[in-house]
This record gives sequence, C-alpha cells and structure tokens, in this order.
Amino acid sequence: MTKPKVIKNETEYEAALERIDQLMDAEPGTPEFDELELLAMLVDIYENEVHPVAPPDPLEAIRFRIDQAG
Repeated sequence: MTKPKVIKNETEYEAALERIDQLMDAEPGTPEFDELELLAMLVDIYENEVHPVAPPDPLEAIRFRIDQAG
C-alpha cells in the first residue's frame, strides 16, 4: 500500500481508481476501509476540479423528466 496523496494528474487518478476497485469489499473499521474513504474523497476532489459536470439546461432537464415520466 502506498500512502494516499493529493491527485495531481490523470496517471495518479487512474491509479487511485484501480486501488479503490481493489478496496471495494473492505470492512468498516479496518485500515483498508479508511484508505478507501480517503481515496474516494481525493478522487471526488480531483474529478470536481478537472472534470466538472455542468448543470443541465433547465428546459432540457424538464423535457428529460417529462420523457422519463411518459
């Protein structure tokens, strides 16, 4: 296990995602679960900064919801 750190590029991001995948079955209260939580937070921060998701156009959101409802 390498010590989690701030994710600064796509290579580190991909490595963090791979490690998260390895830790998905970690039991709460274990060091592995703590690592999973920390990595998830670091990935979330990186994604919000580097890959932000723009809010939908209000009219498109309404149309989408109407289509979903039939």
